[in-house]
Amino acid sequence: MSELAQTRTTEHATAAVLAEVDRLLPQLIAWRRDLHAHPELSYQETRTTSFLADTLTAAGMALTPLPRTGLIVDIGASEPTQRVALRADLDALPVPERSGLPFSSTVDGVCHACGHDVHTVAVLGAALALKSVEAELIARGLAVRCIFQPAEEVVPGGAHDVLEFGAMDGVDRAFAVHCDPSIDAGTVGLTVGPITAACDAVDVTLTGPGGHTSRPHLTADLTFALAKVLTEVPSVLSRRLDPRSGASLVWGQVDAGHAANVIPATGHALGTLRILDADEWRRIDGLVEQAVRDVVAPYQVVAKVDHVRGVPPVVNDAAAVAALDRAVRATEGDQAVVPTRQSLGGEDFSWLLQSTPGALARLGTRTPGGATYELHQGDLVVDESAIGIAARLLAVAALDGA
Repeated sequence: MSELAQTRTTEHATAAVLAEVDRLLPQLIAWRRDLHAHPELSYQETRTTSFLADTLTAAGMALTPLPRTGLIVDIGASEPTQRVALRADLDALPVPERSGLPFSSTVDGVCHACGHDVHTVAVLGAALALKSVEAELIARGLAVRCIFQPAEEVVPGGAHDVLEFGAMDGVDRAFAVHCDPSIDAGTVGLTVGPITAACDAVDVTLTGPGGHTSRPHLTADLTFALAKVLTEVPSVLSRRLDPRSGASLVWGQVDAGHAANVIPATGHALGTLRILDADEWRRIDGLVEQAVRDVVAPYQVVAKVDHVRGVPPVVNDAAAVAALDRAVRATEGDQAVVPTRQSLGGEDFSWLLQSTPGALARLGTRTPGGATYELHQGDLVVDESAIGIAARLLAVAALDGA
């Protein structure tokens, strides 16, 4: 195909895709609300997977199930010269919903507090729109692989399943979006280079003989030792790691004892270690465990430390960001592109980008003039206009090719 013919084919396909997303938008919103009302935890996304399978099959697409939950669908050329991947994550969080929305979670203690319901429907909308111009994709030798990935919220996450399954084999470029409730709906945050941080899980268990609080000198004061772990280990890391790496160890779960006058025999702390610098993250192996053991040594307790390596930073490829930039400007206008900074959030899309260039975009979900919400909280409310924006963005970025 000549360059002029390819340009005309792409322009026609782009216009058709945008029209199809607009036509689908009421249905996409309804699907998102259904997914939001029925959230599923990591590797339990059976209902979500079945919904996707039914919807995509009805549109004439052949599916490939992933080993546990989730699936893959390919659109376009069977032997492509270029293959682009669009990735969505399916899982919810063990967080009770308190948004008050009429389609709030019907599952006790579980909700879509990170916007994965939006990500899923956005890629679904892009897939359906791209299927409507499959002839143009085939004519260009372009294939689009939509990956509906489970278990992004756990460490290690479902990206490893995707890689082990070979879903990234032959992919030339990959795109994903992530909801950002700190920027307005109608805008998309883009940056070249690191956009997220490395993120690990740190699990500390202390054990001792236990005893009476009147005689801490005759036993091991385990609660005091655990408090030292909570406060001192982050301080130790701040002096053992380059401060420019942006390392941050924050505890999210702490448990020890059940009575005021009993020194417990066990205590537990679970947290996340986040590091902006990938090289420093790779060098940290063993340091957390050493710091915990050194801190508790004077208190005669035994420490078990499980430092689970999670995800490296997402590093956005410049050419992939340029494709997203063109897509945003083409679909939403020049004003829709806004700068964004690297955050300490973790995202296992980073594993998919270890050998394949790609980019993650921050999808504005705050209603202009409305409240600013926080991710991973039960009161998260998403401006639903972001659903169409994300579907258009991903579909047009895929048409941009590799």
